[in-house]
Amino acid sequence: MPPSPAAPAPAPIPRQAWSVLAVSTLAFTVCFMVWMMFGVIGIPLKQELGLNATEFGLLTAMPVLTGSLVRVPLGIWTDRYGGRIVMAVLMAVTVPAIWAMAYATQYWHFLVIGLFVGLAGGSFSVGTPYVARWFPKNRQGMAMGVYGAGNSGSAVNKFVAPALLVAGGWALVPKAYAAVMAGTVVLFWLFSAHDPRHLVPSSVRFTDQLKALKDPRVLKYCQYYSIVFGGYVALALWMVQYYVGEYGLSIQTAALLAACFSLPGGVLRAVGGVLSDRYGAHKVTWWVLWVSWICLFLLSYPQTDFTIATADGPRSFHLGLNVYAFTALMAVLGVAWAFGKASVFKYVGDDYPHNIGAISGIVGLAGGLGGFVLPILFGALLDVTGIRSSAFMLLYGVVWVSLIWMYWTEVRRTDVMGRAAPAAS
Repeated sequence: MPPSPAAPAPAPIPRQAWSVLAVSTLAFTVCFMVWMMFGVIGIPLKQELGLNATEFGLLTAMPVLTGSLVRVPLGIWTDRYGGRIVMAVLMAVTVPAIWAMAYATQYWHFLVIGLFVGLAGGSFSVGTPYVARWFPKNRQGMAMGVYGAGNSGSAVNKFVAPALLVAGGWALVPKAYAAVMAGTVVLFWLFSAHDPRHLVPSSVRFTDQLKALKDPRVLKYCQYYSIVFGGYVALALWMVQYYVGEYGLSIQTAALLAACFSLPGGVLRAVGGVLSDRYGAHKVTWWVLWVSWICLFLLSYPQTDFTIATADGPRSFHLGLNVYAFTALMAVLGVAWAFGKASVFKYVGDDYPHNIGAISGIVGLAGGLGGFVLPILFGALLDVTGIRSSAFMLLYGVVWVSLIWMYWTEVRRTDVMGRAAPAAS
């Protein structure tokens, strides 16, 4: 019998696709840097405006609100009009608001302007379907992961904003960011491209795409993303002031240590995309949730002093994480969430290949709303309990919900450990 012909080699990915991926990732990095601006400049503003923890949480969360709410329409418009034009217009619209931030003087000014600055956060649901459609399905996890690595803009903010703050005060930060955003618009337009074949047919209606909200799988992916992305955004905004309050560090040192969470939480998303392509979205997400559960359990324990009676008399002890152990656990958590952000969108690419824009917008909305609500809850819990680690206690509970949901809907019928899974009854 003659040997069977070898399988045809996969078609090479066009150079234009890599150009689109590179410039889109740059644009998303800048957008995320702007979106997280209050995580650093909010600290001097808190002192200047005399804010409590809840008010500070609301201040940092306002940009996240609009960045979340616009994700669904932006994803749908990307399906219909193409990512190039939607992304360029979105970035250009934010430039005046970013610049105006430098001239705000009252608390409500920052809240209102923050809503317009927050539009930059909607860029995720534009770039995700935009870059994915330039790559074959077996490489879409990688493409979406590389693009999602633009989350590292949060870490860039923690390197750049403190230096600008020292050089010229907090008002210099939005002025510099506005200039960077304007330059990025030009670069994006020059090096991106448009392919009409990537558009959804015009016969598809807005209401048809929103029907995905009735799909229980979409709701489950929203829950997963509310922790791996929403939790990431919330902690990226919260960590600098946490280090300052908990360990008495300067803003510059606190920002540097907080970047140990933000940087791997963004950059390694690309690795999570590759792992999801190779092992599947389910396995990666399952182990991400378990690593998160362990880290958050340890991070939740508050600094504790206690005295016990011993044979030699009362003895006092201290139990709590020092700054080194805390930073190490945060770095592990950042890596886990980087993988999880990629694996959740691998689910979306696998299950909804013809509706990635709308579905990614919905899932991104859930994650963004998590990033909006959580900092406010962090502040409220701190005001009520006085325990800074209560933020991690809350996240620990959210991870429990995701683990239980995933177990009952997926794990009982899926091979996770490499062994044959029993047939479902």
